[in-house]
Amino acid sequence: MRGTALEWGQLAEETLPKFEDCLQRLEVVVREMERGELPLEHSLKLFEEGIALSGSCRKELEEAEGKVEILLKQDGKLRAEVFGESSDNR
Repeated sequence: MRGTALEWGQLAEETLPKFEDCLQRLEVVVREMERGELPLEHSLKLFEEGIALSGSCRKELEEAEGKVEILLKQDGKLRAEVFGESSDNR
């Protein structure tokens, strides 16, 4: 998955790629910025792109967390419970 900072930075939030693609691109952006050899303008574009990618990853993680279910065996039956809503503190 390749793209320039400008191409990635121009993507609207709803058109961002899936989590794995965003994370992979975010890792590339971080590596490029950590080298410290970029002109300021390019660094700012990469930073903006990184913020957008990070936000997309965070949003997807939050949505996934809301979908995670834990199966609990109660009274001989399995019951689906949304993650984080358990009454006991595990």
